[in-house]
Amino acid sequence: MRNFFKVVIVGGGTAGISVAARLLRKSKGLENEIVIIDPATKHYYQPLWTLVGGGASKKEDSERDMASLIPEGAIWLQNAVKYFHPEQSQIVLDDDVTLNYEFLVVASGIEINWSAIKGLKEALGTRSVCSNYSFEHVDYTWETIRNFKGGTALFTHPNSPVKCGGAPQKIMYLAEDYFRKMGIRKNIDIIFGSANPAIFDVVKYRTALEEVIEKKQIDARFRSNLIEIKADHKIAVFENLDTGEISEIKYDMIHVAPYMGAPAFIAQSALADSNGWVDVDMYTLQHKKYVNVFGLGDNANLPTSKTGAAIRKQAPVVAENILAIMRRQTVQSKYDGYSSCPIVTGYNKLILAEFDYTKEPVESMPFNQAVERTSMYMMKKDLLPIMYWDGMLKGTM
Repeated sequence: MRNFFKVVIVGGGTAGISVAARLLRKSKGLENEIVIIDPATKHYYQPLWTLVGGGASKKEDSERDMASLIPEGAIWLQNAVKYFHPEQSQIVLDDDVTLNYEFLVVASGIEINWSAIKGLKEALGTRSVCSNYSFEHVDYTWETIRNFKGGTALFTHPNSPVKCGGAPQKIMYLAEDYFRKMGIRKNIDIIFGSANPAIFDVVKYRTALEEVIEKKQIDARFRSNLIEIKADHKIAVFENLDTGEISEIKYDMIHVAPYMGAPAFIAQSALADSNGWVDVDMYTLQHKKYVNVFGLGDNANLPTSKTGAAIRKQAPVVAENILAIMRRQTVQSKYDGYSSCPIVTGYNKLILAEFDYTKEPVESMPFNQAVERTSMYMMKKDLLPIMYWDGMLKGTM
């Protein structure tokens, strides 16, 4: 096997494939000079999992074979990275093969730690403990919701970064809507235990979502972090992040958003900041120390939400800046922190949050996106998956 490539991309998820496709479209000289390293055989469009958990989509529609998505002209190595040696422009793979590169793109996503909440890993997918953050178990969310008859329905958001920060609350709104349609809402108490200080960071959308919570009569408890599940007794243990006080909630069903963090092989490397994320310039996405290294997506230390929509704006910046350096030009392409969160607030209802580093709305539609709209729900359900598979992963949007 070759041991040198012009561009080594670590991660075959949304970010890695998008960057590879864009580089190949922009420069014919890079054919067979780009290698994507990822051990996975499947690729998932994870934004669909909210709708799967709510019974509105099929999980099979979120899955594709990795081999079918690798851009023509790129090479896929079904392997994993063990070490980074950025001083030597080298990486070492799991099988101890060393690869040399001219440019490195780190796009390994975020790592889910099911064990960080005591009792979660053992209980997941059983005894009314569910989570949309697992392809294997997402069907169990819908099974739990549609078989629920009454009692306390508990939904949580952890004290860690998460991919798609709105997802922990979206499934709660769908569940509430389903309970209402089934005529059993009066028999159910819905509690949202969130480690965050508020329902959303951006004031405009926070105000709109506070109205949704009030209208749906949801008991939102902020700065409340789930630390343990006692599944046999259906008890959730929370810590108040301000006071340190420990409290318990008796539930009849619970949807858990697990702890997430930087992949260990990145956190332990020279590429990481003090929190374990790839340490890049927030505008150019170039590593702060190693000029031939770029990072984007969920594994980068960018002060914005970790979403696919953010990657759609980051990938062109990475591709353009790599090509600029190759052509001995100045790095000029900039990322402004744009991210988007289509917040499903019920069946056929959605608030489309779009914002940048300033945490101010950056709306792309000619109307107020903080209003619940059916048109935006249909866009998320039917249009965005097409844009993802046929546009974003092909480097055209």
